[in-house]
Amino acid sequence: MTPTIKPVALITGASSGMGKDFALRLLAEGYEVYGAARRTDLMAAIQSAGGVALAMDVTADASLVAAVDQIIRERGRIDVLINSAGYGQMGAVEDVTMEDARRQMDVNLFGLARLTQLVLPHMRARRSGKIINISSIGGRFATPLAGWYHASKFALEGYSDALRMEVAPFGIDVVVVQPGGTDSEWIPIAIEQLQRVSAHGAYRGLVDGIVESPTWKRKMPSPAIVTDLVVKALKTRRPRTRYVAGFMAKLAVHLRHLLSDRLFDRLMMASIK
Repeated sequence: MTPTIKPVALITGASSGMGKDFALRLLAEGYEVYGAARRTDLMAAIQSAGGVALAMDVTADASLVAAVDQIIRERGRIDVLINSAGYGQMGAVEDVTMEDARRQMDVNLFGLARLTQLVLPHMRARRSGKIINISSIGGRFATPLAGWYHASKFALEGYSDALRMEVAPFGIDVVVVQPGGTDSEWIPIAIEQLQRVSAHGAYRGLVDGIVESPTWKRKMPSPAIVTDLVVKALKTRRPRTRYVAGFMAKLAVHLRHLLSDRLFDRLMMASIK
């Protein structure tokens, strides 16, 4: 009997949060998993479960090339790419330096796009594959003091739509996942950034309102609720183009669809006072 060939998945941002949860779940589902992140020491659980930990900085082209080359050399294929690496650059648009703004776009968009470029020829050659881009409900609407984060996610949404149409003739699916709040490092890191950038200037009142908002202090749902959607998309022959999950995610997206720009602005501002 010919042994079953396990599908091969490359997952960025696998050292924590959703990326780590994706990697462990796909290992349990029978995938060969390569988890990629800068902090390989935080991927011991992935290695213990049978996965491979890759050192990767998504802003460093050489590390992206090396990672893809290693997977092709060892497995001969990449069936799934989950672009999960990312962070939130918080701070008033007036306050965030252009250096920080460029890094936000480099990590959340350009690094993702470059890695996708490197993986696509191998998927096209097999005429199959799935690319899952982890966006955010912040790619559907904006909130104050997160302008560059929203810019990166809005851009990712448009990029993903164009990519989906381009690669569909080659049997490749592109899926966007839009998480809301989940239990991860994202919130404390974002708050730390916000306070560093804008806590002492003209936008101090807004910063204080956000930091003291009960929303940030709530117990957030497990990343598993997002992982469930990722697995569903992978198992579905014709996956949806977008999936939404997480704290307040579906409600917030629905309200943005229903309300005018100014009414939604008022709702956002009222929520942080």
